[in-house]
Amino acid sequence: MLPTALKPQSSQVPDARVLRVVRQVALAGLALVLVWPAARGYSQWLGWLPLWLLGMPMTAWWALYRFRLPRLATSRPAGARALRRGPQARRRVGGRRLATRMPSRAA
Repeated sequence: MLPTALKPQSSQVPDARVLRVVRQVALAGLALVLVWPAARGYSQWLGWLPLWLLGMPMTAWWALYRFRLPRLATSRPAGARALRRGPQARRRVGGRRLATRMPSRAA
């Protein structure tokens, strides 16, 4: 039996205060990258600025939700398998080979 700290809890919601701060930082970084051309550049000390202004806050935002991927909107239920649309191919009876040899070239 796992301790309570190690049990997977899929219904956990991140702390609203931390979520709000990370969301604001990510949106501010997006605004900087879109509006200020210097924010799309490169810095000697930091490297590629859009990574730090947009990429890292967005990754932190995603990490708050425990790296869950968004669900795609589909018409079938989540557990349903995709069904084949056409009939299944049948095997040939008797193992006959098709007699389609290429004529040999006389050189």
